[in-house]
Amino acid sequence: MTQAFTQTAFSNAPANPQSPTLPTGWPIGSYASYTEAQQAVDHLAGNDFPVADVTIVGVEPMLVERVAGKLSWKRVLGNAAMSGLWLGLMMGILLSLFVAGAGLLPIVIGLVAGLVFNVALAAAGYAATRGKKDYVSHSQLVARRYDVLSQPRNAERGRELLANLAARAALNS
Repeated sequence: MTQAFTQTAFSNAPANPQSPTLPTGWPIGSYASYTEAQQAVDHLAGNDFPVADVTIVGVEPMLVERVAGKLSWKRVLGNAAMSGLWLGLMMGILLSLFVAGAGLLPIVIGLVAGLVFNVALAAAGYAATRGKKDYVSHSQLVARRYDVLSQPRNAERGRELLANLAARAALNS
């Protein structure tokens, strides 16, 4: 009786999150990029393969940090000033909607407050790093390869479909 309340509206899976588990199934394809693995699963779906039995597994995960540029006081304070002005402008416009007859005063107050507070917060944050990270970077989790797994009951058919896809791709290149 209580199971009806633990089901989600779109699946038969329980609504309560389960603890992480290792993937199950047999490998039916291996790809160098996640995009290629997605295309393989799209191919399976387009051929009426039961994709609910499929899992894409990133093997040998790596955290890749790409450095975008150097940080300096000028860059930190300049970026903080620009974003502070935008935030202050938005707050000033919003405030001016509720204060009748104030003219541009709420917008000017919003601009100044946004600028001062944002620059102060950015300066404090940058000073706290004490030069330990003087660069901007973007992190990304990637894998060395991506395996497509299928439950054993459909694995052979999945391998055949993906072999056909690879053969067609080889002919077209």
